[in-house]
Amino acid sequence: MKPTMEILDRIRENSGNNKDEIFTRLYRYMLRPDLYYTAYKNLYANNGAGTKGINEDTADAFSEKKINAIIQQLANDSYCPHPARRTYIRKKNSTKMRPLGLPTFTDKLVQEVLRMILEAVYEPIFSKYSHGFRPNRSCHTALASLKKEFTGVAWFIEGDIKGCFDNIDHHVLVEIINSKIKDARLIQLIWKFLKAGYMEDWQYHATYSGCPQGGIVSPLLANIYLNELDKFVAKLAKEFYLPKERYRTPEYDSILYQQVKDRARLKTAKGAEKVALYRHLKELKSELLKTPCTSATDKVIKYIRYADDFIIGIRGNRSDCESIKKELADFISNRLKMELSREKTLITHSSLHARFLGYDIRVRRNQSVKQGGNCTKRTMNKTVELTIPTNDKIMPFLFNKAIIRQTQNGAIRPAARKSLLRCTELEIVSTYNAELRGICNYYALASNFGDLHYFAYLMEYSCLKTLANKHKSTSHKILNKYKDGRGGWSIPYQTSKGEKRLGFANFRDCRSIKRVSDCVANHAMIHTGTTTTFEKRLMSQVCELCGKTEVPLEIHHVNKVKNLKGKEHWEIIMTAKKRKTIAVCEDCHHKIHHPRTTHLKQ
Repeated sequence: MKPTMEILDRIRENSGNNKDEIFTRLYRYMLRPDLYYTAYKNLYANNGAGTKGINEDTADAFSEKKINAIIQQLANDSYCPHPARRTYIRKKNSTKMRPLGLPTFTDKLVQEVLRMILEAVYEPIFSKYSHGFRPNRSCHTALASLKKEFTGVAWFIEGDIKGCFDNIDHHVLVEIINSKIKDARLIQLIWKFLKAGYMEDWQYHATYSGCPQGGIVSPLLANIYLNELDKFVAKLAKEFYLPKERYRTPEYDSILYQQVKDRARLKTAKGAEKVALYRHLKELKSELLKTPCTSATDKVIKYIRYADDFIIGIRGNRSDCESIKKELADFISNRLKMELSREKTLITHSSLHARFLGYDIRVRRNQSVKQGGNCTKRTMNKTVELTIPTNDKIMPFLFNKAIIRQTQNGAIRPAARKSLLRCTELEIVSTYNAELRGICNYYALASNFGDLHYFAYLMEYSCLKTLANKHKSTSHKILNKYKDGRGGWSIPYQTSKGEKRLGFANFRDCRSIKRVSDCVANHAMIHTGTTTTFEKRLMSQVCELCGKTEVPLEIHHVNKVKNLKGKEHWEIIMTAKKRKTIAVCEDCHHKIHHPRTTHLKQ
């Protein structure tokens, strides 16, 4: 039988070549065992693989038997997803809580297989201006695209859809999918996941709309839904487009014409006339650099979307923006059955700052010139500038994490973090390094990246104060204690290859991805991409713990290898192999989970 992943690659290629192609009989791929091994490989490394839903079902005890049971249920259409366990997580830099659904691992596995099939169909036809929850795309690709595409726009429309993920209409979503996929069984499976509901405080709640946040397939379904918005904006941009009446302004052309005339006269001019012509040419050049070159008579719409956040750049006037905003509101209301927040959907002039994905965005009006090749150019004019909103993003982060404190006179001072005092020195420094790299990596595209120097200073001295508080010492003594002889300081630690040192991260290195390292000391790395797949390990029918042959195997799974104590035989083996999984027989798996019970029976 041909590997299913090859078939999905062919589907992806066909979908890209013919965007109007209708797909049928996709449900049969849900019954292929090889997809479930791939799905498990995609999920097991995530820390959420060990998180329980409404029952004890986790990544632990994954086996060929479990796959066959799932496929059997899907084959006879008896598979029914469990309700997700509802929990709440705090929103970033906010006191508000975000609902999160935690499905069982079996449901995650089936959702992952469904996601792979749907992604093969839809990924090639998604808009190039959509960047959220897509392969090889991220916030940075969205921002880089915005920086390139939005040159010269006069207005921004910051789009905000009220409760986007919670208000997705199930009937509209199924209708959209049904226009591309004519497979009743696959549609029925999607419908089951949408209507699975959730459990909160052991009470069942039905779901009448929305895609549950936390579901594996939910981001893709949201993209399929919002792709209709992408297509509408593309149609709107095509209708709105009005080409320039002329490329250059008359004033600019007039100066260019005068330059040509003067240069022609220079060939025959002599004496005082030649000197006067050179002087006039110099004046014309200076005047040329002050005169607008391109005509602003054209009308253009630019668009970028990341998940439910989108921004539109318009070259036109304010009345055009008001008209487009109204058309967007009508489309979202009538077609998508959602509401565009009129208060939060702002129209901003591009000379002022608009907010998108945590960056402040504006279009420069800068007439300064720079040398470019053999001539001087206004390289900064009408270009997009991305800046860090320090007061709105960086300072709240520092205060929320208790990294800084404010004195009575208003001064900002680094502070010791009491929440980290129970951690080791390596854990403290690693925590600060991860937070520093996270912030600096995210804002690597900002033109004012250098402003993070002060942020890095506050982080470093807060780290030193935390270490000093832990040892009941002072920051100065800690600095002297951990000097590394290279002008900095670092924490020594022992490895099998000898002593190494963990230093504090340099924020400037975070702009170059190749130079950044997020490795944590004494952390057992998980090596992926090995030739021994889960399928081969389970099919071999050889227990990796006791060595029994010709026995059905199960996968024993742990979230982190570093948390293993190394006292039991299976812990020693997993630590030595540096793996989060071990394929064991049913008897050995029972002994792992119930060591005392097994000992008493013996």
